[in-house]
Amino acid sequence: MNEIMEKEMINIDDMIYEVRGKQVMLDSDLAKLYQVETKRINEAVKNNPDKFPERFSFVLDNFEKKNLWSKFSTANISNMSRVNPRVFTEQGVYMLATILKSKVATKVSIAIMDAFVKMRHYINYNYRVLPHRFLLLEDKVDDNTKRINELFDKFDPKDIVKDYIFFEGEFYDAYSVLLDILNEACNEIIIIDNYAGKELLDTLRNIDRKIIIVSKNINDELKKKYEKQYSNVEFMSNCSFHDRFIIIDRKKLYLCGASFKDLGKKCFGISEFGDSFLLDEILKVIEGDIYESR
Repeated sequence: MNEIMEKEMINIDDMIYEVRGKQVMLDSDLAKLYQVETKRINEAVKNNPDKFPERFSFVLDNFEKKNLWSKFSTANISNMSRVNPRVFTEQGVYMLATILKSKVATKVSIAIMDAFVKMRHYINYNYRVLPHRFLLLEDKVDDNTKRINELFDKFDPKDIVKDYIFFEGEFYDAYSVLLDILNEACNEIIIIDNYAGKELLDTLRNIDRKIIIVSKNINDELKKKYEKQYSNVEFMSNCSFHDRFIIIDRKKLYLCGASFKDLGKKCFGISEFGDSFLLDEILKVIEGDIYESR
C-alpha cells in the first residue's frame, strides 16, 4: 500500500458508492489514491473516449450529485461544486490504471480491485445466506450505516474473498481454484498469458476441452513436443495483452494478477468480470479473422 493510504488510514471500501445500480468510485477519490490532480483523471477519459463507454465511467447528473452529497458523509464531493463529478465502475478503474502507468497506480489499482471483489462477495454472501436482512439493508442503507458496519464486522473479509485472493505460499489453494475455474468450461477455454509454458501445459494436458492459448512468448520446441502427444490445445501468437485472462465458453471472463506458472509465489488475486462488453472487446482482439464472432 502506498504512503498516503497508510498515513491517512484510508479505507477504500468507504470510497465505493452505489449509483444507477452500480458500484462506483469518484474521480476525486481516485485522484487522491493515485496521487494526481482530479483533472488528470478526467483528461485520461477525454483523451481515450473509446476506452471509457458509459458502463465504465459516467458523469453524475445534478440529482445524483445532490443525492450522493446528502446521504454519504464520506463522499469527497461538494454540493456547491459547479462541475459534476465523474465516477468509474470496477472495469473503468481497471481501464484507468492501464493509462496512468506508474508504480503507485499499479499498487493502488490492485488494492481497489481487491476492495471491489470484497464488496461484491460481501453483498452476494448476505443475499445468499441472509436474504431477509439483505433486503432490509438495501431499503435502509443510507439511514443505517452504523448497522451495516456492525454486520460487516461479523464476517472476516479474508474469508469472504478467500477463493479469489491468495497470499504468498498458498500454492495448492491457488492451483485448486485455477482447476475449479477451468472445469467450469463445457466446450472451450481461452487462456491469455504471455508466459505460458511447461507448468501451464502440465495442468492442461488432462483437461478434455478445446483450449486456446494466446501468448507472445510460446516456446516453439515445447509447442511441437506437446502437439505430437496431445491435441486439446491450439496455440495463438498475439502481443496485444499485458495481463492474464481466462475466458470460459466465451461467456465468463476472469482476470488473474499473476502468470499461471507463478501462482502462489506472491500475493495476487483472481477476479471474475461480469461485464459482457469487456468480454466482447477482448474476444474481438484475439478473434480477428480466425474465429467467428459470437
